[in-house]
Amino acid sequence: MTAIWRFISGRRTAWIVLVGTIVAVGLLFSLLPKNSGDSFPSTGLPSSSQAARVDAALAKFPSAEQTAAILVWSRGDSTLTAADRGAITSRATALGELSTAPRATAPQFSDDGKAAISVVPLSVKAVDKDVAGTADSLRTAAAKNLPAGLDSYLTGGVGFQADITNAFAGADFKLLLVTVIVVAVLLIVTYRSPVLWIVPLAVVGTADGLAGAVVTALAKPFGITLDASVSGILSVLVFGAGTNYALLLVARYREELLKIEDRSVAMLTAVKSAGPAIAASGGTVALSLITLLFAELAGNRALGFACAIGVVVAILFALIVLPAALVVCGRGLFWPFVPRVREASAVVKDGFWTRLGRGVSHRPVIITVLSVAVVGVLTLGLSGFSVGLSQTEQLLGNPESVVAQKIVDKSFSAGLTSQTTVLTPEDAAADATSIAKGVSGVDSVTPGESANGLTQLNVSLTSAPGSDAAFTTITKLRSAYADESGAVGETIVGGRDATALDSLTTSQRDQDLIIPIILAIVFAILAILLRSLIAPVLLIASVLATFFASLGAANWIFTHLLGFPAFNTNVILFAFLFLVALGVDYNIFLTTRAREERELHGTSEGMIRALSSTGAVITSAGILLAAVFAVLGVLPVVALTQIGVIVCIGVLFDTLVIRTVLVPAMVFITKDFFWWPSHRRAHKHTASTDPGAPTEATVAAGQR
Repeated sequence: MTAIWRFISGRRTAWIVLVGTIVAVGLLFSLLPKNSGDSFPSTGLPSSSQAARVDAALAKFPSAEQTAAILVWSRGDSTLTAADRGAITSRATALGELSTAPRATAPQFSDDGKAAISVVPLSVKAVDKDVAGTADSLRTAAAKNLPAGLDSYLTGGVGFQADITNAFAGADFKLLLVTVIVVAVLLIVTYRSPVLWIVPLAVVGTADGLAGAVVTALAKPFGITLDASVSGILSVLVFGAGTNYALLLVARYREELLKIEDRSVAMLTAVKSAGPAIAASGGTVALSLITLLFAELAGNRALGFACAIGVVVAILFALIVLPAALVVCGRGLFWPFVPRVREASAVVKDGFWTRLGRGVSHRPVIITVLSVAVVGVLTLGLSGFSVGLSQTEQLLGNPESVVAQKIVDKSFSAGLTSQTTVLTPEDAAADATSIAKGVSGVDSVTPGESANGLTQLNVSLTSAPGSDAAFTTITKLRSAYADESGAVGETIVGGRDATALDSLTTSQRDQDLIIPIILAIVFAILAILLRSLIAPVLLIASVLATFFASLGAANWIFTHLLGFPAFNTNVILFAFLFLVALGVDYNIFLTTRAREERELHGTSEGMIRALSSTGAVITSAGILLAAVFAVLGVLPVVALTQIGVIVCIGVLFDTLVIRTVLVPAMVFITKDFFWWPSHRRAHKHTASTDPGAPTEATVAAGQR
């Protein structure tokens, strides 16, 4: 491996690496396909779920090529006038010209006289081909020549699909632009150089572009479906993780430049020292993401597949391209604070992080208790938390489909716009209808078409689409049919609400399976890297503390400040994955340096020196990563906003509290037991010249 590092960091060979990378990346960009997906994630339910079985059966029905849009008219809280009713009837007729069944668009007026709706049957192929265009045509037809004060809205499946597609329109560019600006500003502040930030940003930006191209090329052969949400999270993760690795490498390179005149030798030393930590931390993130391939939900598998590839690309660019670029650019890249070789005594500074480490070493028990208390207080924010957002709660702002749904909820049956589909054997249709009518929460049951030995029952619920009440009704329906014997017992329940319910339960199963696997992977990597069985347990406990504290704090913010009633379905799993994997990153950076320093200075003094060496760069990396994930909030999608907020809070808490004081305090308390069962060769060594610092008469000289 040393030969590879030497080739990458050589004065002449660095040029070869850099030019070769430029040529290779250029060829890949020109040959690999571009990702053009801008749709919202599909359900991706397993084929065994009832909702998926219903969809599969309906695909063989004569009406499989049909869908419907719902137009709503309202004058607010005022009653519709005679002129309003005439205009609505006229508009419904006009909508019939856009429909596959013109007579079906006749308007229905609410009992309170304040609203009207029209159901417009459409071709599925036409809608899928151009959702935005179809929505615009429907809106134009519904709004033409309406009396003043009378408004029209598009909702239902087509309306929500159009609003969601619009929310993701240009998502990649928005995220990329904001992310680049945030990273550039923070790098300039961190490096205090007008030029140094350009190199890591260019390297990471190229890695992000290449990662997207590679993921797009590999997705189809592996049966993975990508969408705008996956692409957005991929960019944020590559930029965040890649910049973190760059910060660590540049900091170590600068440290070596203060000791070594030859920049190639300085880079070789830096890469050999920081490289294993970067590879281990990145490997932890990548392996944790790969566990999502075991998930049942296709969206989870897609995210794991894409982001694992992205992290691997980020690691390769951080350990191959960035070192070569830094060597080629020379010391002047650090201008105006160009690092020059100094006397050894001038290199070591007793700065803020050293003083902090010594302060923690004097009162480790008190600091541990206080840190745990803070975690406990923040975790209290999880009291009463819930998971699952209704359809109208998925988007930020007040999109048209949500406004229309609220009007329908108020003036009609709340479940009118989201039909539940029941499929039953033809000879059991009457019994199935009777059973459905007897279930509380069911508003109406209408027999539909029959095909392939099955009859479709269209069921309207009294509750809002995607609400807990709707899920309860779906569960009751399924239980009522499951309790029956004979043909009626084979009845299955699908539709939008059933799909949302199955997504929620499947997500919970994915969470129960994947979280233990992630913890096992993290433990194994830490145990191998640190050669300890105690350190991994304590470090995992620290990142779990970060996870629960940030989840509690975020839940309080969502409930009391942002008005989100619950976490979205997959948010907790994704937040756990990112916080645990990325949180362990910083612990790896700190403890690998502590282990390195321990060989000469002992456990306690080694941790102080490690904190002194890595404190500034890890804090900068944490702040940058938190800011990058916060960028997810630029999209009007609640799920992405929640992931961004939770990870932002968690990374900041981990950086400023857990890694800064709690982990060092645990090391000071456990001392050499932290590294058990590693054996030490003992020799006498003075840990520090500071009379107030803790000393160890016998310290570790190395690992056997």
